[in-house]
Amino acid sequence: MATENRTVTSEEARVALLQCFNKKRPVFLWGPPGIGKSELVESITNELGGAMIDLRLGQMDPTDIRGIPFYNKDLGLMDWAPPIDLPSKEFAAQHPVVVLFFDEMNSAAPSVQAAAYQLILNRRVGKYVLPDNVVMVAAGNREGDKGITFKMPSPLANRFIHLEMRPDFDAWQRWAVTKGVHKDVVGYVSFAKQDLFNFDPKDSSRAFATPRSWTFVSELLEGNLPTNIETDLVAGTVGEGTAVKFMAHRKVAGQMPNPREVLEGKVKELKVKEISAMYSLTISMCYELKDLKDKEADKDKWHEYADNFFKFMMENFTTELTVMGARVALTVYNLPFVPNKLKTFDEFHKRFGKYIVQAVA
Repeated sequence: MATENRTVTSEEARVALLQCFNKKRPVFLWGPPGIGKSELVESITNELGGAMIDLRLGQMDPTDIRGIPFYNKDLGLMDWAPPIDLPSKEFAAQHPVVVLFFDEMNSAAPSVQAAAYQLILNRRVGKYVLPDNVVMVAAGNREGDKGITFKMPSPLANRFIHLEMRPDFDAWQRWAVTKGVHKDVVGYVSFAKQDLFNFDPKDSSRAFATPRSWTFVSELLEGNLPTNIETDLVAGTVGEGTAVKFMAHRKVAGQMPNPREVLEGKVKELKVKEISAMYSLTISMCYELKDLKDKEADKDKWHEYADNFFKFMMENFTTELTVMGARVALTVYNLPFVPNKLKTFDEFHKRFGKYIVQAVA
């Protein structure tokens, strides 16, 4: 009887990968396109201060793994020249860890995958031996994801620890606000969580929404492009239907007050109460509050901004929005609020404290 594969979020995959790195066990990350498999591996490598070598097996021949034979005149025998892409002892010695990343591995022909058997299981191929600080990760789309894939041979599959990633809104939102993804993107997806990822392998659409394509949208919104050009670009990134909804959201979000003026206490009432736009305002207020924390030397002055932040949300936002804003400020940015310097703290804690605890648990 067929069973559904167990899946993990990017944050769960991060913890699992680090454990596998410690034990030098190769991992295969499965998942649909655009959910951040490659970015996750690169992020972990950077955090560890290491180097990543990206080998695209789909573009390689078996000899690119095994090496090529040549006549060794000193020995009078056929010898093997190992591929230059594999890390040497000298290169590995320059880094605390080297991640050998086989991206899109199952798009490689079976003969190329077979050439990787010995390297992945025994950490050597021919006379070449992987340095001790090299770890291996592979990634690929699932067979039903409409990509170019070959069925992985069972002997090779058995050499990996398999993790299947799934898109997860909470993990993406924490990552997005940390990276400063455009407020309208974070705001819209926070409102329409189902549009974070809408890939359907049966759909013929060229563009579809994924965490990766929303990052592209964020980058494309920089600058003052005409609305029709923006719409064309967004549609070409996340699809026509999602683009229409997003651009309608962006139009209303543009009517929201300046977040700096809210934090300065100049704006106390929200006149346009369109729910999706309010999500964008919440995120932009969080961005602004963090930015002020980094720039404002006077801590008392910064707490005045923070006080206005909490007061405005209490008086104008729904519980869900208020909790989201507080959660981003408290748990993602770890902003240093001092309760006795916030006039609104007691009231805020009384009304929303239990929800904040549930949200960060």
